[in-house]
Amino acid sequence: MELTPQQLGVFERLAARGFEPLSLPLYSNAVAVRKGECGALLQPESGGGMKLVGEASYLVEGNLSVRVRRGGEVWFQWKKKQIEATPERERELARFAAELNELLLARN
Repeated sequence: MELTPQQLGVFERLAARGFEPLSLPLYSNAVAVRKGECGALLQPESGGGMKLVGEASYLVEGNLSVRVRRGGEVWFQWKKKQIEATPERERELARFAAELNELLLARN
């Protein structure tokens, strides 16, 4: 995937705040980033920036998970592996998503 100088600038801002690239072969049309135990997929925008694809998620075994509800409990699940969506994990994910959105909206 070829990126414009403006899109590369987005990744420089992300790297400066501790976001790292994440290799996810299943998503060849997007670029994945992670920070801590959270990750997200990004795609180039026609205007030169990057946009979030779907929503940020908690990583389970290094892979993007989905949030599921079972028996009144919430879990982060990837394939057959799941971890509890504890309040601490939910807060980490919320911080990650807020910071990522802030950086994607910045136009420096």
